[in-house]
Amino acid sequence: MSVHRFGAELPLITVTLWLQSAGVAILIVWVRRALGGDMQELGAIRSAALLVRFTAAVVVLHGMEILLWACFYRWRCLPSWNSSIYFSASSYSTLGCNDLSLPSNWRTLGPLESIIGVLMCGISGSLLFAIVTRLTSRNARSSRKEDRTTSCHLCYPSWTKLLVKEKRAASRPGKPERKCL
Repeated sequence: MSVHRFGAELPLITVTLWLQSAGVAILIVWVRRALGGDMQELGAIRSAALLVRFTAAVVVLHGMEILLWACFYRWRCLPSWNSSIYFSASSYSTLGCNDLSLPSNWRTLGPLESIIGVLMCGISGSLLFAIVTRLTSRNARSSRKEDRTTSCHLCYPSWTKLLVKEKRAASRPGKPERKCL
């Protein structure tokens, strides 16, 4: 590996990681604000709309990373923007392309971009999974609280702490004791 390739690959990897990290941090702040106060009032339509907006933002983030690599390909390796963007997108997505190749001294960039693309897509996928998990767990918790009068703590062990607090409050004089059905 020559020095000029290493001098180009390291900054590309570093800038890609920083771009992904900054984008993910911004998206986390945005989702926290969106999921903040009225989570119990967040219905299926609003949850779906939030997920679509978040997914679109992730796609834009990956598009920016593909464009970063395409800029380098256009500057150093390929003759046109079309071929640079096409090669970058196919490498980033690990699809690959057999009708276009980099000059022989830059050929390690394609597989390197594929590895980076897989890692960045994995980070984004895990973030989407975390958001869906939070949406479904909050919705499940709010629906379980509504159904609490017809279930007992043996059916839903996570309510044990809540039922203990209710029993303590109910043991005070003048307040009726709540019982499971």
